[in-house]
Amino acid sequence: MHVLLADAILMLHFAVVLFVVGGQLVVLVGGPLGWRVVRRFGLRLSHLALMGFIALQTWLGELCPLTVWEQSLRARAGQGQYDESFIEHWLSRLLFFEAPWWVFVAAYSAFLALVVLSWWRWPPRRMTAA
Repeated sequence: MHVLLADAILMLHFAVVLFVVGGQLVVLVGGPLGWRVVRRFGLRLSHLALMGFIALQTWLGELCPLTVWEQSLRARAGQGQYDESFIEHWLSRLLFFEAPWWVFVAAYSAFLALVVLSWWRWPPRRMTAA
């Protein structure tokens, strides 16, 4: 059961990464093209808040709570270094890589700056009922 929960958290983590990166790509492409989705206030606010949280975690030297939760479940399941599921094997390789901590701080800070600049360049608007 712990392995299944850990895999589910890993998939959620992957979805969060897709939302953050994919959402920013949509803003960068859709902003200049005038896509209405780019101006959705709730979507953009949740995107900004999530990226702000991610950057803050790295500035504080903390791991993502999803990573901590997943690792805890894997430890409870008794999974070792080579005892991994298919999902863990492939998604982990897409999400995690080895680098000095400052690389993550710099990358997440730069990405947050890009999100904030996009907010300024293509500001969201609250949708009004027509």
